Amino acid sequence: MTQNEKPNLVKWGLKYAVSAAMTGILCCVAPAVLFMFGLMSGVYAISFADFFYQKDGSTGTGAWILRILALCIGIYGIYSFQKKQNQCTIDPKRKQKNLILLSFTIVILGIGLYLGLEKWSAWYFDAHIVPAQQKELNLN
Repeated sequence: MTQNEKPNLVKWGLKYAVSAAMTGILCCVAPAVLFMFGLMSGVYAISFADFFYQKDGSTGTGAWILRILALCIGIYGIYSFQKKQNQCTIDPKRKQKNLILLSFTIVILGIGLYLGLEKWSAWYFDAHIVPAQQKELNLN
């Protein structure tokens, strides 16, 4: 990107929204994907996910750390866009509008993707990983 070239709002927003969402839901998606490709057993996938949750199923410290890290990624995306945008010769009102649009893009897409992946991983755990764990532990 040259000094006077403005950053692409859509690409920037997608990059940081997806990064933040994937970071925030890593605790559930990683074991599901590893199980899906046969790289992890059902027992290990559940024990991996259990690291991020309390015994009663509520959110644990590990999951909160990932969510805070996801928030930091989103904030950094907005900050770095603003910094890059300030290098360009853009009208100040347009800069402010772009920053607001980027903020909404990152928040809406990030939360939407996070919630979608959370729903998918919960379904996948219930439909595939839990039955595999029960079979491995002979709990049927």
